[in-house]
Amino acid sequence: MTEAVPWWGAAWRQFRLERRMFWRNPSAAFFGVLLPLGLLAIFGAVFAGRDEDLDVIVPGIAGMSVMSATFTSLAYNLTTLRERGILKRLRGTPMPASAYLAGLAGNAVANAALQLVIVILAGRFILGVEWPQDWGSMAVFAVAGVVCFTFLGVALAHAIPNPESAPAYVNAVFLPQILIAGVFYDADEAPQIVRDIAQALPLTHLVEGLSGAMIDGEGVASHGVSLLILGLWGIAGAILAVRGFSWEARRDP
Repeated sequence: MTEAVPWWGAAWRQFRLERRMFWRNPSAAFFGVLLPLGLLAIFGAVFAGRDEDLDVIVPGIAGMSVMSATFTSLAYNLTTLRERGILKRLRGTPMPASAYLAGLAGNAVANAALQLVIVILAGRFILGVEWPQDWGSMAVFAVAGVVCFTFLGVALAHAIPNPESAPAYVNAVFLPQILIAGVFYDADEAPQIVRDIAQALPLTHLVEGLSGAMIDGEGVASHGVSLLILGLWGIAGAILAVRGFSWEARRDP
C-alpha cells in the first residue's frame, strides 16, 4: 500500500512543479526576470547622474515588482484555473486543496523574492545606488507587501468572470496604482489631490516603507502607519479571498 504523502510534502511537490512551469514559460520568465531589469535600464539611462531620482526609482520598481509577482500573477492564474475546471477537478484528487494553493502561492512569493533581489543587485551594480541601509526593515515591508498583495490578488480573482477579461480587470487596478503611488517619480511633488488618493492605496505605503529602509536607513517604527495600512489592506483581502473563493467555474470549461 502506498504511503500517504504528508501535507508539507504535497505542498513542496506542487511548489516545485510551479517553479518548473514558470521557467518553461517564456513570457512568465520575461516578466519575472527581464522586465525589472529593462525598466531599471531605461530609467537609469534617463536619470543617469541624478542620484536623487535613482533613489526614487529603485525602491519604486521594487514595490511594483512585489505587486506584479503576487497580485497580478495570482489574479490571472486563479481565474484561469477556476474557469478551465482545474480547481474543481482538484477537489477529487488525494492532494489536499490547501497544499495545492500553498504551492501556487509559494511560487508567487518566490517570484517576488527573485524580482526584489534582481532590483537590488541591478540598482547597486548598474545604477550605482547604495546597498539597502536597513535590511531588517526592508524585509519586514517586503513580507508585508507580499502577504497583502497575495490576498488581494486572490480576492480580485473572484470578481473576474473569465480569463479573457482578466487583463482588463487586473490592469484597471494595477496600472493606476503604479502611476499614482510614486513608483516612477517622487510622490511628494505630485498635486495634492493625487497625493490624497495615493495615501489610500497599498502600493504607496509599500514603496514608502521600502524607500525608507533601502535609501534612508529608516526602521520599521519610522513608517509604522504604512505598515498598519498594508496590514489593513491584507486583512480586507484575506476576508474577501476566503468568503468569495469558489472551486466551480462560472461557465462550462
